[in-house]
Amino acid sequence: MSVHLTTVMTRELRALAREIRAYPDDESLWKTIPGAANAGGTLALHLVGNIQHYIGARLGGSDYVRDRAAEFARRGVSRLELMAEVEKAIAAVERTIPALQPHTLAADFPEVVGGRIIRTDEFLVHLATHLAWHLGQMDYHRRAVTGEPGKIGAVPVTELSTARPA
Repeated sequence: MSVHLTTVMTRELRALAREIRAYPDDESLWKTIPGAANAGGTLALHLVGNIQHYIGARLGGSDYVRDRAAEFARRGVSRLELMAEVEKAIAAVERTIPALQPHTLAADFPEVVGGRIIRTDEFLVHLATHLAWHLGQMDYHRRAVTGEPGKIGAVPVTELSTARPA
């Protein structure tokens, strides 16, 4: 399971980087659109904060300290800075998830989330789908802001592994 989660989550994070690069400038990343609560930059900050906290810090023991309120309050963060945070999130996934042992995956996640105790493997699947959901929102935000309907190859199946686990 951990091999597949690593593959999918790093693919989604690379797609996040492609979305960020597809905005024509830093300002457009922070434009708000009617009917959407969050700008693309807000979604990016939230996603990298989420991954670095839950995977990097809680499971991997990194020193990352999350400021969830700031993820939604900050504005004007450059694409360059966001890309650096995406790279940190990718590193957290690549370093942590493959090292998880079956007994850790089957155990309770080491933090109560949403008032609930959740198994680690189930919560990791949740994190992957949460990442994909917000990535889709970001794609629509970018299209609305830029007027560019074209595909950017956000989540190509070609980035999934063709190898079969032994």
